Amino acid sequence: MNQSVSDSSANTSMVNVIYVLYLLALISGVTALIGVIMAYVYKDDAPEWLRTHYELQIRTFWFGLVVGAIGVVLTWVLIGVPILIALAIWWIIRCVKGLRYAGERAPYPNHRGWGL
Repeated sequence: MNQSVSDSSANTSMVNVIYVLYLLALISGVTALIGVIMAYVYKDDAPEWLRTHYELQIRTFWFGLVVGAIGVVLTWVLIGVPILIALAIWWIIRCVKGLRYAGERAPYPNHRGWGL
């Protein structure tokens, strides 16, 4: 039996709130920090399929922080701007896909990877 069906009573509202906070972080970066803290708090008590979303959110935050810092440092040689644009696109795609999978009550596939 598919775990998303057996854990259908699991609440996805916190996962959705975190994805929205991540999307808002493109305007105000502090919301990403709030979101990652929430992901760490709720991850351990979540069913396995929902935990994939929290783990993805945590990895997205840390990768985004590192690549974003590199992009900011490299803006003075102009290579940072395309890095930051690519990071924003990657960030949006991961969040939108996550919202879709959470809405379907399905685990995020390849949640431990860095790709889309």
